[in-house]
Amino acid sequence: MAATTHTVTNQVPPLVGHDVFATDRVLSEAVERHVEPGVLPVALEELGELGRAAGSAQAQEWGAQANTHPPVLRTHDRYGHRVDEVEFHPAWHRLLGHAVSAGLTDAWGRPAGHVRRAAGFLVWTQAEAGHGCPLSMTHAAVPALRTDPELAAVWEPLLTSHTYVEGLRNPREKAGVLFGMGMTEKQGGSDVRSNTTRAEPLSGEGAYLLTGHKWFCSAPMSDGFLVLAQAPGGLSCFLVPRVLPDGTRNVFLIQRLKDKLGNRSNASAEVEFDGTWARLVGEEGRGVRTIIEMVAATRLDCVVGSAALMRQAVAQAVHHSTYRSVFGGPLIDKPLMRNVLADLALESEAATVLAMRLAAAYDADTEAERAFLRLALPAAKYWVTKRCTAVVGEALECLGGNGYVEESGLPRLLREAPLNSIWEGSGNVQALDVLRALQREPQALDAFLREVGKARGADHRLDAAIKGLLTELADLDGVEGRARRLAERFALVLQGSLLVRWAPPEVADTFCASRLGGDWGAAFGTLPHSLDLASVVARARPVAD
Repeated sequence: MAATTHTVTNQVPPLVGHDVFATDRVLSEAVERHVEPGVLPVALEELGELGRAAGSAQAQEWGAQANTHPPVLRTHDRYGHRVDEVEFHPAWHRLLGHAVSAGLTDAWGRPAGHVRRAAGFLVWTQAEAGHGCPLSMTHAAVPALRTDPELAAVWEPLLTSHTYVEGLRNPREKAGVLFGMGMTEKQGGSDVRSNTTRAEPLSGEGAYLLTGHKWFCSAPMSDGFLVLAQAPGGLSCFLVPRVLPDGTRNVFLIQRLKDKLGNRSNASAEVEFDGTWARLVGEEGRGVRTIIEMVAATRLDCVVGSAALMRQAVAQAVHHSTYRSVFGGPLIDKPLMRNVLADLALESEAATVLAMRLAAAYDADTEAERAFLRLALPAAKYWVTKRCTAVVGEALECLGGNGYVEESGLPRLLREAPLNSIWEGSGNVQALDVLRALQREPQALDAFLREVGKARGADHRLDAAIKGLLTELADLDGVEGRARRLAERFALVLQGSLLVRWAPPEVADTFCASRLGGDWGAAFGTLPHSLDLASVVARARPVAD
């Protein structure tokens, strides 16, 4: 019998069936800005296809299924043989397959490849974030393997393939592979030089046997892993395949899967090496230098991934406020809610513009751009990933009680939000990396100042912020204790300069007034009321078909 006590009204339609790329003005403008005209039509077409897929009901269902049914570890088969396999829900494989076919592991050899891939990663992460881990590591393994041309010739075509092949088998029999990475150990954490995994050389050239463990090893069903271990010549980088060239399984003992706060669709494992065959990558004793480019590329993906989570959260908040009616009118028209939404939209736009500028620096690949990345990347990774949790939490509150229930999707975003700040070096590691760049590579500061200097004179608050940053750099007393403060200032000044150059005046004005000029409170929704906040919010609105 149907209930007669009430009728359902004033509920918001789901945000589904829209083009996640085309309705993101900030991202689409960045692609048009950073991709050369000859490549742009192809890039826009491929990103449009991916955007429509990401906004579809099917992709949203895949994301929900992959997180509702997390991976399961099978250490042994029914007869007691070790198999060390992780089973994933079919939705996981569908998400990965779509991502690989869209080129999200292929950036290093395509025109404007990094901008196109970063934009695609930002779009597709909004369908589901967990499977971004193997995508990121596979993409990032390429520069490390290029230190050994022989290895790169074998593996790079498979890593950059647009074909996803599920399951473990001889890589020679697969049209595409995925890679992972293993650095962290129980006793060391980010201090990878304290790793105790041993690498004993064999008679074959470049071949070793590894003995030890890795405390965090994500995506353990990947085809290969880059790991650090102590060789006779010091800490070195090795390639560990899951399946050996003769088709037999390598020793890769998965002890357990981590029970994580979020990122539940992705398997993060503790693994043991016990006579595990490995191939040296680069030179003995230069493991960190060999793998550092992989780490840098995954750090950029942390920035892009956080920008994606922010964009999805803000889109949901603006969409909800557009259709929800309170106190006689649309929620989005209420001055206080408009202030909150504008503040969130501002944070999201600044994150996206910065992420895409960093991707463009990878594509340029000049000495000046590499120097710029050396300082800008850790500062961006520090700041953008930290802002993500605050943005998602506030966006959830915009939906009220509806946002607190799982069906809204916001709780999953909130659980995911802290991850990128922790992975690939947490906040302190990034802040200290900023200091290292300043102390060891003076050309990095020169490149950074040239970049922000392109906007000098356009806004007095930005000019004052640049001057204040230089004043802080002139005083090195207690600099390590001020490392977070410096990283934050570098990121904010860079974001401000990019918005002054490229964003609409109302966006740049609001950012400079609040983030650089100090006319801002300690919580979102405290922007100066006299600014054009309605235009900032309208720019962030996703338009459903």
